[in-house]
Amino acid sequence: MTSDDTTLDDSAPRLEVDALLDDPRTRIVVCCGSGGVGKTTTAAALGVRAAERGRKVVVLTIDPARRLAQSMGISELDNVPRRVKGVDEAAGGELHAMMLDMKRTFDEIVEGHADADRARAILENPFYQSLSAGFAGTQEYMAMEKLGQLRASNEWDLIVVDTPPSRSALDFLDAPKRLGSFLDGKFIRVLMAPAKVGGRAGMKFLNVGMSMMTGTLSKLMGGQLLRDVQTFVAAMDTMFGGFRTRADATYRLLQAPGTAFLVVAAPERDALREAAYFVERLAAEQMPLAGLVLNRVHGSGAAQLSAERALAAAETLGEGLAEDDGAEGVHTENNLEPTGIVDLDGGKDASGTAGGLSPAAAADPAAPTSASAAQLAAGLLRLHAERMQVLARERRTRDRFTALHPEVPVTEVAALPGDVHDLAGLRAIGDRLALNGATTDRDTDD
Repeated sequence: MTSDDTTLDDSAPRLEVDALLDDPRTRIVVCCGSGGVGKTTTAAALGVRAAERGRKVVVLTIDPARRLAQSMGISELDNVPRRVKGVDEAAGGELHAMMLDMKRTFDEIVEGHADADRARAILENPFYQSLSAGFAGTQEYMAMEKLGQLRASNEWDLIVVDTPPSRSALDFLDAPKRLGSFLDGKFIRVLMAPAKVGGRAGMKFLNVGMSMMTGTLSKLMGGQLLRDVQTFVAAMDTMFGGFRTRADATYRLLQAPGTAFLVVAAPERDALREAAYFVERLAAEQMPLAGLVLNRVHGSGAAQLSAERALAAAETLGEGLAEDDGAEGVHTENNLEPTGIVDLDGGKDASGTAGGLSPAAAADPAAPTSASAAQLAAGLLRLHAERMQVLARERRTRDRFTALHPEVPVTEVAALPGDVHDLAGLRAIGDRLALNGATTDRDTDD
């Protein structure tokens, strides 16, 4: 690999995206990584590519941005899969898309596991409404719950999951267990004690055995909140074990051979460090890692010209311009007029112009002088040098990752200059995903 090469080293394993998508044994693809690295766009592009290669695909996204729905030609995404029009279905595939509605998914669990009266009591409970709308870990838990529902329906050849945006990519694996542990934990069991004993006897038992604890909780939480929690727990009594059971079942589904994790990262130090942590965590949890998608990689059409050579050439041009300016200053000392500079070539007063240009130059403003052309060339050389320095930094960052994890297949996605706003843009991303490291001067945004 030369010093200016921006593609993967031949020794680095390549991620064969098309082979992954075409394999009928691949039933779930999970795109994970830290926030802002392009997971949502990558997941959508994979869905489009798989559908146009013959798979029946549903993309589950957690990104609330409307632009993804618009890029798929859908006015709005919700908790129900919507068919995407405009996808080439000649190979027999289909593309559906949906956006996780965290509260609606939680409501569906309640409605599916409780009778009508108990479900209504739960759904109207203030503590439940707070829990389902924003409790820590609820979004990640519900993403896994919805994944389990989609897989159990057996309606899709392939499910592509865009994991929730979070400060830490590890939250997707940790948060569901934390929420399941909370709902199955000792605190909930203590609050369930009166309901399990039953009626007035239960309250008497609670008052005799735990009056000090409930008094403290009442002070900390407020009497009304504690009553809401106890009412919620009593209504949910028969359901609590199911939360942990379903979370464990989905966790095992993620470990199954038909699942493939794709870690998405930008060629930046923090993003790749997070990706490295995730790779190590997936290995520890025995979850199948397909590879790394290195997103927004910059390239150059003149990579053979190094930053050092470009800067040296720009400096040489600058020195030449300085010498020319000095020589012209001596030559034109006697050719200055109050209205401008006279014709430097002929030295004739009559040929002077207000702008200091000869009549021929004034007649063709697009015609560059030798000085302006040299200045333009020097500026372009400096811009190229900056680009090559960016490429070198990205390459060093990538090489550190591949040195730490030489077994992880990698594909690079060339950067795009703007946002993706239609299916054509998603297809372009899909093409770059399958190029296995070939780069062009474009940019991919989340």
